[in-house]
Amino acid sequence: MARRLQRLQRATLSLRRPQICIWTPSINRAVLDFDFEKVCSVSLSNINIYGCLVCGKYFQGRGRNSYAFAHAIHDDHHVFINLETTKVYVLPDGYPVSDPSLEDIAFVLSPTFTTASIATLSTPVHLQKPSYDLANKPYIPGYIGLNNIKRNDYMNVVIHSLLHVPPLRDHLLLSSYRGKESELLKRFAGLAKKVWNPRLFKSQVSPHEFLQEVNRTSAGKYSLEKQGDPVEFLGWLLHHLHKDMGGTKKKNSSVIFSTFQGEVRMETQQVLVRPDTGTNEKPRFDIDREIKSAVSPFLFLAVDLPPPPLFQDSVEKNIIPQVSIQSVLAKYDGQKTQESAGQLRRFKCQRLPPYIILHFKRFTKNQFVEEKNPTIVNFPLRGLDFREYLDAPESHPSTIYDLIANVTHESAVGTTHDKESTVWKVHLRAGAGGGENEKWFQIQDLIVEEIRKEMIVLGETILQIWERRTDAPSAANGMDIDRA
Repeated sequence: MARRLQRLQRATLSLRRPQICIWTPSINRAVLDFDFEKVCSVSLSNINIYGCLVCGKYFQGRGRNSYAFAHAIHDDHHVFINLETTKVYVLPDGYPVSDPSLEDIAFVLSPTFTTASIATLSTPVHLQKPSYDLANKPYIPGYIGLNNIKRNDYMNVVIHSLLHVPPLRDHLLLSSYRGKESELLKRFAGLAKKVWNPRLFKSQVSPHEFLQEVNRTSAGKYSLEKQGDPVEFLGWLLHHLHKDMGGTKKKNSSVIFSTFQGEVRMETQQVLVRPDTGTNEKPRFDIDREIKSAVSPFLFLAVDLPPPPLFQDSVEKNIIPQVSIQSVLAKYDGQKTQESAGQLRRFKCQRLPPYIILHFKRFTKNQFVEEKNPTIVNFPLRGLDFREYLDAPESHPSTIYDLIANVTHESAVGTTHDKESTVWKVHLRAGAGGGENEKWFQIQDLIVEEIRKEMIVLGETILQIWERRTDAPSAANGMDIDRA
């Protein structure tokens, strides 16, 4: 009796053991697309979903009464992959498949990274190792197009910018969210892994799955159908990622705060009009009266652009106003004052984060129209010193920063940024160190092209991300500033 029981157990195990499949030649990798929401194409359920490796459609379940089972019989498609576990099965037989040739499909569906595999993503070595898609087209992981489904290009540039910030990027690539984390965080991490995947079937990625969750979480505020403001979306996304990563109001409570959060001091004083002052004299801080001071955290610094000239003659009408980045950053030197609602204000940074996000306030609204300031900001790509805008001890980390991401806005005739002609582009640094070790790519939706360094400053910049240079020499030692 015992021997018979053992034989039955061995037979059962042999049936459960993964087998080599005769249907693998029917798999069509060219039609596989795992970028969209994992819901059944018949029932629209997102529970226990399998992907047909022959036609690429999604179906629920694999039991006798399931849609995947019916598809296998009616369409003669027999190989399916579980979109959650990446295990492959043959239907209607129901046995699992063990075939090393299918590992590339599992990796495209659910990429995995190690500390060693991400160590060189921000170095010149990464540029020397291009990957190839199914069409044998070369691409550099991380510098690939994101599909503009309808009007989501303003979100695409923010996604690209954040996924090139090394601490956040590495955190997402090494994550394995399988628990009670928010769906937004899971999908953002999944999108990061796809963007940096070195084994893609197509050298482009659709952010559809992530943006659908953004639409749900924001209650329709950020949708695929209408243009939006990338700065507002960035603030919303950073807040939700911080909260979903378990962050609190405490400093360094999440990778978002440890990467982007700094501190700025704001001093305010009530404006007092004196009879002995001239009509054109600007109000100043009076040290004899009370000055209120408060230190607040920030995730990005907003800088104001000088107003463009109202009237231009025939010679100047084709001249685009320009300003240096140092002049607009003077807002944070602790001396330049701003007047608002009867209050004088001045700002100075108290602590700078490892990565500084700058927002150039290019759009202004009044009761009738929204206007865009066309002023061009001149900036170096490397070696921007923030020491002048910082009130901190000498022990503060380096204040030399290099640019890693630059978001620009383009539009045809018209002043508002919600026109159909609006174009958002992002410039991303590849490699590091300047010179031959550093390249720049311009990405506009699916268009990825290398760009000359001197062309980057010509756009109407909206957002920038600056990276602290850890090995920066002091300015007194003759630091080089690379503008090209």
